[in-house]
Amino acid sequence: MQRYFYNEMLANEQFVLPKDIYKHAITVMRMRVGDKFELVTPDKQVQLMEVTAVDKQQARAKVIETFSHQTELPVVTTIACGLSKGDKAELIVQKGTELGADRFIFFKGDFSVAKWDDKKQAKKIARLEKIALAAAEQSHRTTIPTISYCNSLKELKLATDESGIVAYEEAAKQGEKANLVKVIEQLTAHQAPHLTAVFGPEGGLSTNEIEILMQEGFIQAGLGPRIMRAETAPLYLLATLSYALELVK
Repeated sequence: MQRYFYNEMLANEQFVLPKDIYKHAITVMRMRVGDKFELVTPDKQVQLMEVTAVDKQQARAKVIETFSHQTELPVVTTIACGLSKGDKAELIVQKGTELGADRFIFFKGDFSVAKWDDKKQAKKIARLEKIALAAAEQSHRTTIPTISYCNSLKELKLATDESGIVAYEEAAKQGEKANLVKVIEQLTAHQAPHLTAVFGPEGGLSTNEIEILMQEGFIQAGLGPRIMRAETAPLYLLATLSYALELVK
């Protein structure tokens, strides 16, 4: 069933579809009177809606049922990625949203070839926010991930109740495979309700960046014996978290 997000609480059971929802539901999906869709409100409640009236200007729907459905990862997860070339950021946001990430931070890494100036930064973030919204609707989430940008890893800080890992190619080459397991065990034991994971761009992270992150409290973690692309590693981590925290309890 089609799902939409609405950034206000419903004042009553009758709901006038906003322009963006009207365009997609009525024009694209061709919904008519009697058709149903889901609407997520800011309190993360899901409203089952039924279309009650449609014309060329607007459409109305009424609340049939209100329910909550747990589709979010048990741990609030931030994915921080170095800027990469092409549409890799779009892929990371789209698939990462489907896999449960709550926040995406992009940063200019020492080895980043791509650059976001102030003008490009605003356009990129707006584009990524649209992708996150569409992916959250498609995957039936109740939260839309946030997108932000920082000029340096020095701006990345861990909260006191937050675990932090950095996926480092050299750690994987040296066979490190215990730290990710340890972090997941902490998350499973509810010792840390938040996780921030850092990934480099195509060229990886510099030794200086690794030192900055370790001073902040991040630990190096290998993601298995294979070296992954910049856009693959965050998705591997999110899938691993889903398996450990949602499927194996």
